[in-house]
Amino acid sequence: MDLLQIKNMNEDTNSNYSDYGVYSIEDSLELLLPDTIIKIKKIGKNVFSYTRKDAEDNILEKTIPVSSSELTIELAPIRPLNYPARRTDYLYLDLDTPIFLSSGASAVVLVNCPIEIGVFIIHGGNKDSLDWFTCNHVDSRFCLYGNPESGTLCNYSQSKIVESIDSSTPFRNAVIEITLKNELSRGITVSKLVFPISEHSIYYKNSKAIVDSLNGTFKKKLTLEISDVDAVAIQTDWTKSPTYERIENVKHIDLGVD
Repeated sequence: MDLLQIKNMNEDTNSNYSDYGVYSIEDSLELLLPDTIIKIKKIGKNVFSYTRKDAEDNILEKTIPVSSSELTIELAPIRPLNYPARRTDYLYLDLDTPIFLSSGASAVVLVNCPIEIGVFIIHGGNKDSLDWFTCNHVDSRFCLYGNPESGTLCNYSQSKIVESIDSSTPFRNAVIEITLKNELSRGITVSKLVFPISEHSIYYKNSKAIVDSLNGTFKKKLTLEISDVDAVAIQTDWTKSPTYERIENVKHIDLGVD
Protein backbone atom coordinates (compact mmCIF):
# COMPACT_ATOMS: atom_id res chain seq x y z
CA MET A 1 0.00 0.00 0.00
CA ASP A 2 1.37 3.42 -0.94
CA LEU A 3 0.93 6.71 0.88
CA LEU A 4 -1.85 7.95 -1.43
CA GLN A 5 -3.96 4.97 -0.45
CA ILE A 6 -3.32 5.71 3.22
CA LYS A 7 -4.29 9.34 2.77
CA ASN A 8 -7.61 8.38 1.20
CA MET A 9 -8.57 5.78 3.77
CA ASN A 10 -11.69 6.47 5.77
CA GLU A 11 -10.80 7.18 9.40
CA ASP A 12 -13.66 4.98 10.54
CA THR A 13 -12.13 1.96 8.85
CA ASN A 14 -9.79 1.22 11.72
CA SER A 15 -8.79 -2.22 10.43
CA ASN A 16 -6.68 -0.57 7.73
CA TYR A 17 -4.30 0.85 10.31
CA SER A 18 -1.58 -0.91 12.26
CA ASP A 19 -2.00 -1.38 16.00
CA TYR A 20 0.02 0.05 18.84
CA GLY A 21 2.32 -2.46 20.47
CA VAL A 22 5.64 -4.27 20.42
CA TYR A 23 7.02 -5.57 17.13
CA SER A 24 10.00 -7.90 16.68
CA ILE A 25 11.56 -7.51 13.24
CA GLU A 26 13.79 -10.12 11.64
CA ASP A 27 13.66 -8.88 8.05
CA SER A 28 11.15 -6.04 7.44
CA LEU A 29 8.07 -4.30 8.81
CA GLU A 30 5.57 -1.82 7.37
CA LEU A 31 3.33 0.24 9.68
CA LEU A 32 0.32 2.09 8.26
CA LEU A 33 -0.98 5.14 10.13
CA PRO A 34 -3.18 8.09 9.09
CA ASP A 35 -1.30 9.99 6.36
CA THR A 36 1.90 8.23 7.45
CA ILE A 37 3.82 5.12 6.48
CA ILE A 38 6.77 3.64 8.36
CA LYS A 39 9.10 1.07 6.81
CA ILE A 40 11.81 -0.82 8.68
CA LYS A 41 14.13 -3.11 6.77
CA LYS A 42 17.22 -5.15 7.49
CA ILE A 43 20.03 -3.82 5.29
CA GLY A 44 23.02 -5.70 6.67
CA LYS A 45 24.23 -7.92 9.45
CA ASN A 46 22.69 -6.48 12.62
CA VAL A 47 21.77 -3.23 10.81
CA PHE A 48 18.29 -1.93 9.99
CA SER A 49 16.97 1.11 8.12
CA TYR A 50 14.06 3.22 9.34
CA THR A 51 12.00 5.40 6.98
CA ARG A 52 8.93 7.49 7.81
CA LYS A 53 7.03 9.35 5.09
CA ASP A 54 3.96 11.57 5.54
CA ALA A 55 1.27 12.85 3.19
CA GLU A 56 3.31 15.96 2.37
CA ASP A 57 6.25 13.81 1.22
CA ASN A 58 8.37 14.70 4.25
CA ILE A 59 10.79 11.85 4.78
CA LEU A 60 12.79 10.88 7.86
CA GLU A 61 15.49 8.23 7.50
CA LYS A 62 17.68 6.62 10.15
CA THR A 63 20.12 3.72 10.31
CA ILE A 64 19.87 1.46 13.36
CA PRO A 65 22.79 -0.81 14.32
CA VAL A 66 21.73 -3.50 16.80
CA SER A 67 23.54 -6.07 18.90
CA SER A 68 21.56 -9.04 17.55
CA SER A 69 19.95 -10.18 14.32
CA GLU A 70 16.54 -8.90 15.44
CA LEU A 71 15.17 -5.40 16.10
CA THR A 72 12.39 -4.89 18.65
CA ILE A 73 10.35 -1.68 18.67
CA GLU A 74 7.27 -0.33 20.41
CA LEU A 75 4.75 1.90 18.65
CA ALA A 76 2.83 3.88 21.26
CA PRO A 77 0.80 7.05 21.89
CA ILE A 78 2.72 9.71 23.82
CA ARG A 79 1.83 13.01 25.45
CA PRO A 80 1.25 15.92 23.00
CA LEU A 81 4.20 18.01 24.10
CA ASN A 82 6.67 17.95 21.21
CA TYR A 83 4.90 19.27 18.11
CA PRO A 84 5.22 21.84 16.62
CA ALA A 85 7.91 22.46 19.28
CA ARG A 86 8.60 21.70 22.94
CA ARG A 87 7.40 24.90 24.59
CA THR A 88 4.95 24.07 27.40
CA ASP A 89 3.51 21.33 29.61
CA TYR A 90 -0.01 22.78 29.44
CA LEU A 91 -2.88 21.55 27.31
CA TYR A 92 -5.90 23.67 26.38
CA LEU A 93 -8.98 21.61 25.48
CA ASP A 94 -11.62 23.78 23.81
CA LEU A 95 -14.89 21.89 24.30
CA ASP A 96 -17.21 21.80 21.30
CA THR A 97 -20.20 21.63 23.68
CA PRO A 98 -19.90 23.68 26.92
CA ILE A 99 -20.94 22.00 30.18
CA PHE A 100 -23.36 23.79 32.54
CA LEU A 101 -23.08 22.95 36.25
CA SER A 102 -25.70 24.20 38.69
CA SER A 103 -24.60 25.17 42.20
CA GLY A 104 -23.62 22.00 44.06
CA ALA A 105 -23.77 19.86 40.91
CA SER A 106 -21.12 17.48 39.61
CA ALA A 107 -20.58 15.71 36.32
CA VAL A 108 -18.38 13.05 34.77
CA VAL A 109 -17.66 13.42 31.06
CA LEU A 110 -15.40 11.75 28.53
CA VAL A 111 -13.64 14.01 26.05
CA ASN A 112 -11.09 13.60 23.29
CA CYS A 113 -7.51 14.54 24.07
CA PRO A 114 -4.73 15.01 21.47
CA ILE A 115 -1.75 12.68 21.35
CA GLU A 116 1.49 12.26 19.47
CA ILE A 117 3.06 9.00 18.33
CA GLY A 118 6.35 7.57 19.58
CA VAL A 119 8.55 4.81 18.20
CA PHE A 120 10.87 3.24 20.78
CA ILE A 121 13.72 0.75 20.42
CA ILE A 122 13.59 -1.95 23.09
CA HIS A 123 16.90 -3.44 24.22
CA GLY A 124 17.38 -5.18 27.53
CA GLY A 125 15.16 -3.34 29.99
CA ASN A 126 15.46 -0.02 28.18
CA LYS A 127 13.16 1.79 25.76
CA ASP A 128 14.96 4.48 23.76
CA SER A 129 13.07 7.04 21.67
CA LEU A 130 13.78 6.51 17.98
CA ASP A 131 11.16 8.84 16.52
CA TRP A 132 8.16 10.98 17.42
CA PHE A 133 5.57 12.67 15.22
CA THR A 134 1.92 13.68 14.95
CA CYS A 135 -0.78 12.30 12.69
CA ASN A 136 -2.87 15.41 13.32
CA HIS A 137 -0.94 18.40 11.97
CA VAL A 138 -4.07 20.52 11.50
CA ASP A 139 -4.93 20.52 15.21
CA SER A 140 -1.38 21.04 16.48
CA ARG A 141 -0.87 24.67 17.49
CA PHE A 142 -0.26 26.96 20.44
CA CYS A 143 -2.55 29.40 22.22
CA LEU A 144 -2.24 31.77 25.15
CA TYR A 145 -4.52 31.27 28.15
CA GLY A 146 -4.90 34.52 30.09
CA ASN A 147 -3.62 37.99 29.39
CA PRO A 148 -0.61 38.69 27.14
CA GLU A 149 1.61 39.80 30.03
CA SER A 150 1.24 36.82 32.37
CA GLY A 151 -0.79 34.23 30.48
CA THR A 152 0.05 30.54 30.12
CA LEU A 153 1.26 29.18 26.78
CA CYS A 154 -0.68 26.01 25.93
CA ASN A 155 -0.91 23.34 23.27
CA TYR A 156 -4.38 23.98 21.86
CA SER A 157 -6.91 21.41 20.69
CA GLN A 158 -10.61 21.40 19.89
CA SER A 159 -12.21 18.60 21.89
CA LYS A 160 -15.44 16.62 21.57
CA ILE A 161 -17.47 15.03 24.34
CA VAL A 162 -17.70 11.30 23.57
CA GLU A 163 -19.65 8.29 24.81
CA SER A 164 -17.03 5.72 25.83
CA ILE A 165 -13.33 5.09 26.35
CA ASP A 166 -13.32 3.38 22.94
CA SER A 167 -14.27 6.63 21.19
CA SER A 168 -10.76 7.80 20.34
CA THR A 169 -9.71 8.30 16.72
CA PRO A 170 -6.78 5.94 16.03
CA PHE A 171 -3.40 7.71 16.16
CA ARG A 172 -5.01 11.18 16.33
CA ASN A 173 -6.42 11.41 19.85
CA ALA A 174 -7.19 9.61 23.09
CA VAL A 175 -10.07 9.73 25.59
CA ILE A 176 -9.77 11.33 29.02
CA GLU A 177 -12.35 11.16 31.82
CA ILE A 178 -13.08 14.52 33.46
CA THR A 179 -14.86 14.84 36.82
CA LEU A 180 -16.19 18.34 37.51
CA LYS A 181 -17.72 19.60 40.76
CA ASN A 182 -19.26 23.02 41.38
CA GLU A 183 -19.07 24.15 45.02
CA LEU A 184 -19.91 27.76 44.20
CA SER A 185 -23.21 29.38 45.11
CA ARG A 186 -24.02 30.00 41.45
CA GLY A 187 -24.22 28.00 38.26
CA ILE A 188 -21.25 28.01 35.88
CA THR A 189 -20.53 27.05 32.27
CA VAL A 190 -17.33 25.14 31.52
CA SER A 191 -16.16 25.63 27.94
CA LYS A 192 -12.45 24.91 28.26
CA LEU A 193 -10.04 22.78 30.28
CA VAL A 194 -6.46 23.96 30.91
CA PHE A 195 -4.07 21.66 32.77
CA PRO A 196 -0.48 20.26 32.68
CA ILE A 197 -0.67 17.08 30.58
CA SER A 198 2.86 16.17 31.75
CA GLU A 199 1.30 14.76 34.94
CA HIS A 200 -0.79 12.21 33.00
CA SER A 201 0.12 8.78 31.66
CA ILE A 202 -1.28 7.33 28.43
CA TYR A 203 -2.43 3.75 27.86
CA TYR A 204 -3.22 1.87 24.66
CA LYS A 205 -5.12 -1.16 23.41
CA ASN A 206 -5.01 -2.11 19.72
CA SER A 207 -5.35 1.31 18.00
CA LYS A 208 -7.19 3.07 20.86
CA ALA A 209 -5.72 5.25 23.63
CA ILE A 210 -6.85 6.60 27.02
CA VAL A 211 -5.31 9.13 29.42
CA ASP A 212 -5.22 9.37 33.22
CA SER A 213 -8.31 11.09 34.59
CA LEU A 214 -8.70 14.73 35.62
CA ASN A 215 -10.65 16.07 38.61
CA GLY A 216 -11.69 19.72 38.69
CA THR A 217 -13.43 21.52 41.57
CA PHE A 218 -14.78 25.06 41.42
CA LYS A 219 -14.94 26.71 44.84
CA LYS A 220 -14.59 29.96 46.71
CA LYS A 221 -11.52 30.73 48.82
CA LEU A 222 -11.79 33.95 50.79
CA THR A 223 -13.06 36.41 48.19
CA LEU A 224 -11.73 34.57 45.13
CA GLU A 225 -13.39 31.94 42.98
CA ILE A 226 -10.80 29.29 42.11
CA SER A 227 -10.60 25.91 40.46
CA ASP A 228 -8.49 23.04 41.80
CA VAL A 229 -7.36 20.55 39.16
CA ASP A 230 -5.70 17.19 39.89
CA ALA A 231 -4.49 14.30 37.76
CA VAL A 232 -5.79 10.89 38.87
CA ALA A 233 -4.09 7.63 37.85
CA ILE A 234 -6.58 5.17 36.39
CA GLN A 235 -6.82 1.42 36.95
CA THR A 236 -6.81 -0.36 33.61
CA ASP A 237 -5.57 -3.50 31.88
CA TRP A 238 -4.53 -1.42 28.85
CA THR A 239 -0.77 -1.16 28.19
CA LYS A 240 0.97 1.89 29.64
CA SER A 241 2.95 3.84 27.06
CA PRO A 242 6.59 4.82 27.46
CA THR A 243 7.10 8.53 27.93
CA TYR A 244 9.09 10.93 25.83
CA GLU A 245 9.34 14.71 25.86
CA ARG A 246 11.79 16.42 23.58
CA ILE A 247 14.39 18.55 25.36
CA GLU A 248 14.95 21.90 23.73
CA ASN A 249 18.59 22.94 23.94
CA VAL A 250 19.12 26.63 24.61
CA LYS A 251 21.95 28.08 22.57
CA HIS A 252 24.24 30.42 24.46
CA ILE A 253 25.60 33.23 22.32
CA ASP A 254 28.43 35.55 23.28
CA LEU A 255 28.21 39.04 21.85
CA GLY A 256 31.49 40.76 21.07
CA VAL A 257 31.37 44.53 21.39
CA ASP A 258 34.12 46.79 19.99
